[in-house]
Amino acid sequence: MSGETSRKHVVIHTDGGCKGNPGPGGYGAVLVCGRHRKELSEGYRLTTNNRMELRAVIAALEVLKQPCTVDVHSDSKYLIDALTKNWIAGWRKRGWLTANREPVKNRDLWLRLLAAAQPHRVRWHWLKGHAGHRENERCDALASAAVAKPGLLEDEGFGNDDDGGLLSGSSFSGLRD
Repeated sequence: MSGETSRKHVVIHTDGGCKGNPGPGGYGAVLVCGRHRKELSEGYRLTTNNRMELRAVIAALEVLKQPCTVDVHSDSKYLIDALTKNWIAGWRKRGWLTANREPVKNRDLWLRLLAAAQPHRVRWHWLKGHAGHRENERCDALASAAVAKPGLLEDEGFGNDDDGGLLSGSSFSGLRD
């Protein structure tokens, strides 16, 4: 077997949010591959809703140990539209500027997301949040629980859109553009 037929299929559900925007935030992700299930969550002291939505997908993709076929489900229009409506291609073509010639917010995380998705064949799906979808509700609960834990992390790239967060830590070095 080769190519697509040998890839494992993983379904990922994600959610992120903040108490205040900006404010303390967290994300939750649920990964399902066959009978296997993994849940991820983390909380941050000061961040935004959009950063938590991005971090949820990044965390889920980064735990995959081999190239997979992945279906990502998110209630974030910001995330899904940027990928399915190809906003990212325009941002990259304009040197990470929006159509209004403003710097793209969360560039550090968009670059990290692109790197995390690169080895996989990813399909992006939007679903309505807080609409009773079991896995989306679980991700929301994971994100809320993460915010309530002591010792929240620093979101190193938050508020540093001048350089896309790339100068604020070694974790982003070596990413492909």
